[in-house]
Amino acid sequence: MTRETKHEDRLAAHGSYEHQDLQPKSILYFLLVLAVATILSLFLLRGLYSFLDQREKSGQPKVSPLVTNVPEDTRHVAPGYPQTTFPDPRLEEDERGQLNGIITAEENKLYTYGWVDENAGTVHIPIERAMDLIVERGLPVHAQNANGDAGASSENSKGESKTPNAGKGKKK
Repeated sequence: MTRETKHEDRLAAHGSYEHQDLQPKSILYFLLVLAVATILSLFLLRGLYSFLDQREKSGQPKVSPLVTNVPEDTRHVAPGYPQTTFPDPRLEEDERGQLNGIITAEENKLYTYGWVDENAGTVHIPIERAMDLIVERGLPVHAQNANGDAGASSENSKGESKTPNAGKGKKK
């Protein structure tokens, strides 16, 4: 019996449960008011921007007679306008095309053979081939001094090379 009393006291303290549900009519009124307020705000903002646009056009300074080939509305650039009016050097006109050209040139340099300096006989090779050559020949090893610094030459006092595979023939 004491257990039932405690349970009833707890329900009474918290108001037990809600006896009335929310009416769908009130939800629909709220949504209707929200939609009307949104539409009204859109029309007010459109009116404000059209007012500001008219004000901007009326206060727009006249273009100097020294400038030729100027579009009527200077806020919008006509197609082909920069190429015909502005002298060199111009800012980027086709960013995507220029970037694609740079990437193509870099890939061409990474994956093909070519001259770095033809007079000196320096060439560049594809990156895959360079990695294969490093695996075949290994990296050069420099002699260590007593201080731990790399030596200026890779030969010891007897004239023997300390670099692995140094005596083998070089490929050109």
